[in-house]
Amino acid sequence: MKLKLALIGNSISQSRAPFLHKMLGEIYDFDVSYDLKDPGINSREAFEATLKSLREEGYTGCNVTFPFKSLAVEYVDEPDEAVREVGATNTLYLADDKIRATNTDYTGFIHGYHAQRGDAPAGEVLMIGAGGVGRAVAFGMFHCGATKLYIFDLNVEGAKSLAAAVNAKGYSAEVISADELPTIAKSVNGLVNCTPVGHYATPGTPLDPSLFGGQDWAFDAVYVPLETEFMKAAHEAGLELVSGFDLFFHQGIDAFTTFSGTKADGHEALGRFVKEFDISSTFIKIQ
Repeated sequence: MKLKLALIGNSISQSRAPFLHKMLGEIYDFDVSYDLKDPGINSREAFEATLKSLREEGYTGCNVTFPFKSLAVEYVDEPDEAVREVGATNTLYLADDKIRATNTDYTGFIHGYHAQRGDAPAGEVLMIGAGGVGRAVAFGMFHCGATKLYIFDLNVEGAKSLAAAVNAKGYSAEVISADELPTIAKSVNGLVNCTPVGHYATPGTPLDPSLFGGQDWAFDAVYVPLETEFMKAAHEAGLELVSGFDLFFHQGIDAFTTFSGTKADGHEALGRFVKEFDISSTFIKIQ
């Protein structure tokens, strides 16, 4: 069976999604093509034109990445529970007359968290970064036993918007200032980085290493490199680790399940994927 897939987003030339989906196609006997569709600009018109062309060309579905995840919801006919919860989508199924949507960043974080920490509750969490994948991670944490979310972002309005959305769903979120950051960091159960800081292009850590210690766990959305300074500091402080690779891999598995209608099991794919991209760590569990 043919699956014609794509990724819509800006600056996506280095995406590993095509390899992952083609590999899953080989495992589950689907003929998969996966194209990168970069409109080149961040505009409603550019996204709409790209989505329209995919539908006209008979694509089965597409993934959606920065900066279109929130905008894409406006074009969805049938959002699932994850999309309604988060208010954004990264996976569109286009093969029907109506566009169906899910958010596998949300489900991928939940699956990745449980893979690393089992049923251990997330507890009170400090999240740095309210944009991008942060929205999906924020809501996902409450399905992993989070009781309170403290949000810090240099874009204060973005942090306030996310906190309001979380509170509107009956959860508990609070925006904190830079002055409050050290005290809150030392008081919570979990530390979460949802900023780009730590990526090869933007090295460093958004939280001073001296503030790690006494928490239970940490998550870094950055996974290139896998061993970020944030994760190194968390490991050295004895925290359990959930990596950005956990989220990336599980969201891809969940997206393939949506596109193919076949429940994908990631075990075989994981071994092949980490070998292809030489992914390894001396202290982060890859599972």
